[in-house]
Amino acid sequence: MKIALLGLTNTGKKTLFKLLTGRDVPASMKPGEILEGVGPIRDKRIDILAEIFKPDKTTYAENHFVLCPDITEGSQTREWMDPARRCDLLCILIRAFKSEAVYHPAGIVNPERDKANIETELLLADLQLVETRLQRLAKEKKAGQSQAQKLEEDILKRFQAALDEEKLLSTVCLEPHEETVIRSLDLITRTPILYAYNISEDDIGNNFDAGIFVISCKIEKEIDAIEDPGEQQEFLEAMGLSSPGLERINAALYNALGLMSFYTVGEDECRAWTIKKGASAPAAGGKIHSDIERGFIRVEVIKYDDLIKLGSEQAVKAKGKLQLQGRDYIIEDGDICHFLFNV
Repeated sequence: MKIALLGLTNTGKKTLFKLLTGRDVPASMKPGEILEGVGPIRDKRIDILAEIFKPDKTTYAENHFVLCPDITEGSQTREWMDPARRCDLLCILIRAFKSEAVYHPAGIVNPERDKANIETELLLADLQLVETRLQRLAKEKKAGQSQAQKLEEDILKRFQAALDEEKLLSTVCLEPHEETVIRSLDLITRTPILYAYNISEDDIGNNFDAGIFVISCKIEKEIDAIEDPGEQQEFLEAMGLSSPGLERINAALYNALGLMSFYTVGEDECRAWTIKKGASAPAAGGKIHSDIERGFIRVEVIKYDDLIKLGSEQAVKAKGKLQLQGRDYIIEDGDICHFLFNV
């Protein structure tokens, strides 16, 4: 799963990218160039599991980020959009902090305006693509029209109507077979979006529009520089924060992608595995190895809360809390799993 990191000039994207991935952004990046990096999702549950099992290795789930070129309003080239189209989620960072030392392309900081303008850019790009495809289908009609072409034309006309009403295409419901027909078009407003406001220290704790994630990249940089966990916690409390924003934004992105984690534990490794919400036990096992899905027999499941409450696997078993589940079992977030299989 790839997450596009997008925004106008001077929103703090490069700072956020480095904080999330640990990767430096070179000053020599060329116009239109992208940068990719992977960042661990700091999960307190796996930290606690590691304290219990003392494994040789602890492995977190990860988010894969693509730092896209700056969004340029009104540009015909839209260099920033091509890499974003190939991602599974758009994280759009909006500048909400004020600083005379940092230039804003519109002159005045106004996050609501910038959000609306960026959304307009996305809608116009999809409208242009939809209209171009409909024109091509109209020409192809002259030689006869297949059922697949008729279906695509019908879907595109529905899309066109939604875009004319300034609605994101993610609001248009499609059947699975219809999704297959239009998937190759890479329509950008079909992609889930998480809007994040990069706020100043003074705005921490203030209310913003519903659905807007808020983070102060400046403060997160300061938090990240504190190596001592105790000092870091004191700093967070002084700022009125319950946890680092990087933890919260990673979790929000993970959730926006419709993902969750299950765990495998032991002396060799405690590991978080990423699956789609609603995944079956065999599909989850397949994330570990294809042989597990192919030869699935059953899965032993311990609920995270039961393990923490009782303190050990042995205590969970003694209390009859260990579950034996078959191939129809739907994995739940936080399940600790041991798969039995035979190939």
